[in-house]
Amino acid sequence: MDSYDENASVTRHKGNYTAMVVCWVLGNGCLFSWNSILTIEDYYGVIFPKYHPTRVLTLCYQPFALGTIAILSYREAKINTRCRNLFGYTLFFISSLSVLILDLTTSGKGGIVPFICVCAISGSFGVADAYVQGGMIGDLSFMSSELIQSFLAGMAASGALTSALRLITKAAFENTKDGLRKGAILFFAIAAFFELLCVLLYAYVFPQLPIVKYYRSKAASEGSATVMADLSAGGIKVQLNPRVQEDPKQLERLSNKQLLLQNIDYAAAMIMIFLLTLSIFPGFLSEDTGEHNLGSWYALVLIAMYNVCDLIGRYIPLIESLRMLSRSRLLLATLARLLLVPAFYFTAKYGDQGWMILLTSFLGLSNGYLAVCVFTAAPRGYKGPEQNALGNLLVLCLLLGVFAGVMSDWLWLIGKGW
Repeated sequence: MDSYDENASVTRHKGNYTAMVVCWVLGNGCLFSWNSILTIEDYYGVIFPKYHPTRVLTLCYQPFALGTIAILSYREAKINTRCRNLFGYTLFFISSLSVLILDLTTSGKGGIVPFICVCAISGSFGVADAYVQGGMIGDLSFMSSELIQSFLAGMAASGALTSALRLITKAAFENTKDGLRKGAILFFAIAAFFELLCVLLYAYVFPQLPIVKYYRSKAASEGSATVMADLSAGGIKVQLNPRVQEDPKQLERLSNKQLLLQNIDYAAAMIMIFLLTLSIFPGFLSEDTGEHNLGSWYALVLIAMYNVCDLIGRYIPLIESLRMLSRSRLLLATLARLLLVPAFYFTAKYGDQGWMILLTSFLGLSNGYLAVCVFTAAPRGYKGPEQNALGNLLVLCLLLGVFAGVMSDWLWLIGKGW
């Protein structure tokens, strides 16, 4: 091992656990605001009863997210990652604050104009998601698998946390006047504060972490131009690896098309994972599972169980023996999940709430587990700039699957009328 590698290996392990915690919080911030809107669907269902808010808001969110990530993925190699992520988190904060201001301004009244405004804010969440999710996962793809796993677990934790908070606020305010709105306002305020925290965390803490500096320096030495601003913020001057200086051809990288063709199975798996999930969650679970003993709590419990199990599933790959690395097994497992569609249909029609809760739990568990397995397995064996590009491409596939799933979710309404 030469002196370059010796010095790098020492730096590499400094602050690893701190970095995992920071990545977890930043991942949480990537979806916290959006999950807050999804989790208060009972409130929006009351003030916008004619507009199918759970389905429509998701439909407004996805085209903006998909279109934005498509553009960003195409131009990924030339984009300043620091500016990209800071813009995304800042937009999350402004949008979260806008939801709160809108509700206070309209005094929680319904109508088409407030609903259009909520839809517009939902679209801005989609833009912010594309900036942050693609930027962060691309950045973390050339770092250790523990960091990207922590970020993905944080994304799932946002759903679990918002579900827990919603259950608490519903219990606290249910029997008070205008209780649903009070709980929703509390949600909006918490979301805005949390997104501001993420802006500050990414701007001042994340670039200073030794392990982050190490991996970004390594990526820059391999020809990545996206990390330069972050390295400057961390006080790092880039030095090329001596081996790269001797052989400049090592700076050459595969094109996005080549990366996609080499990882077409991972891309297909990512699309199918989220197509299946979003064709059921949250629209079907919120509107099409019937009335049961839990009453108005039923949809909230189902969403909470999905979110908690999604979070658990994202931690399973930390156990080496349970991590699925085989490309063929990942694709097979993804295809097997399609059996959940008839399972949910017949359970909603003939089963009781216990079976529906069990199915929903498995939906979340398998979603989280398979997503982490794909994101951590795909970048192996590539150079930093290629890993960054591949991370962005996989997020594009994820959002493509989400969009297709959201569209498929409307098929459950066939034969039921509007």
